[in-house]
Amino acid sequence: MKYELRPRFWLQMGIASCATTLLGGTFMWNDWIETVFHLNADNHDGLMEWLIVGGLLVLAITHFTLAGCEWQRAQKARL
Repeated sequence: MKYELRPRFWLQMGIASCATTLLGGTFMWNDWIETVFHLNADNHDGLMEWLIVGGLLVLAITHFTLAGCEWQRAQKARL
């Protein structure tokens, strides 16, 4: 019986990949929020961006970990 990965794996990898991309983008362009949304929530001191970086880091680590667990489950089901 061939076992495939559930859609949950692909969703988690997609979320983790998007979070990682935004994380890297924030490190390279730290005032993208003000530019994209025309919003000055932190008076250009960067606090909002660093809070978002922290949140994206937690989101990426969580979803990569969950996707890894899903991958391992699929590998065990194959045996």
